[in-house]
Amino acid sequence: MPSSPTGNVLRNDYERKVNAHWEDKRDDPVNLLLGADDGLYHHHYGIDAPDPDALTGPPHGLQRRIARELHRMESAQADLVLSALGEVPASARILDAGSGRGGTSFMAHDRFGCAVDGVNFCSHHVELASDLARRRGCGDRVRFHRANMVATPFADGAFDRVITNESTMYVDLDEAFAEFARLLRPGGRHVLVTGCHNDAVTGRAPEGEAIDRHYDCRIHRRSTYFRALADHGLAPLQVTDLTARAIPCWELRARSDLRTGVETAFLDGYRSGRVNYLLVVAERVVDR
Repeated sequence: MPSSPTGNVLRNDYERKVNAHWEDKRDDPVNLLLGADDGLYHHHYGIDAPDPDALTGPPHGLQRRIARELHRMESAQADLVLSALGEVPASARILDAGSGRGGTSFMAHDRFGCAVDGVNFCSHHVELASDLARRRGCGDRVRFHRANMVATPFADGAFDRVITNESTMYVDLDEAFAEFARLLRPGGRHVLVTGCHNDAVTGRAPEGEAIDRHYDCRIHRRSTYFRALADHGLAPLQVTDLTARAIPCWELRARSDLRTGVETAFLDGYRSGRVNYLLVVAERVVDR
């Protein structure tokens, strides 16, 4: 069973607005159709080029082949996140902050054999992910909690790793990184993937603002990430610019029946350099 929330999970009007956005997407095919074959339901996007064989052949079945490629590219992105976690023993514990329907959490458990806790304040995401954990036979090791990712119920130093896979655009970074620093043991690692305004080019990109309107999110400036990480004792170890590797996924989605219109904003933002797509690895310092 998913854990019950403690305290007020939704603390303000913006969090209630974000929660309503996701609660309304119970039957959204963008997420549900892509994960139908393997039961891994992601809420992030993919990287690298599609298999050209998927785009050739008869027109009949093309959309299904595109959907499968989009899902493969999503899972490739999650694999990259997991590799950035480094060596993770089976005795470790990972927090997946903003876990959605659990795709990254399950991949982490399958890869490392460790315990994973997902937190999310969308109730039907938590319910589905918890049901999937039972069906996958890992309900005792992969647990999902209806909780706020910046105010979790866990003890100080409870985790060895924290993942945020395209979820930090919904939170205040100072709140989030303070919470992750509290939860991580000294030397523990936070891996995040996010889109951000490239404020070496422009303060706020119009494409980023269009994405905000579409998803009810608040994309941050690139510099804001690194200031907030440093302010809360999370020292960057690795920064990887994935922007160019993200473009093929959006080009493919623009050809899909699942397109929603936001594809143009991502493509224009990434191609112009006004929006970045970054993977950042940071470690929790010993003395804070």
